[in-house]
Amino acid sequence: MANKNEKNAGNAPGLWYVDSTCIDCDMCRGTAPGIFERSAEIGLSIVVRQPVTPEEISGATEAMKDCPSDSIGNDAE
Repeated sequence: MANKNEKNAGNAPGLWYVDSTCIDCDMCRGTAPGIFERSAEIGLSIVVRQPVTPEEISGATEAMKDCPSDSIGNDAE
């Protein structure tokens, strides 16, 4: 489970985030492009834009469920 106290620097403000346990596997970026991107500064994924539409939320939810390191969090859950 992602730790909201260890959010990666650069996450867009909001409910969704990636924490410091990210292993940079690229799964979330492939599942929900435009929501997750790799931060060149830290070399890990971040949420660059909070999902808004039902499709974006579905993609972010799928990425969170499939994340091999459980690094994606949603403060609403």
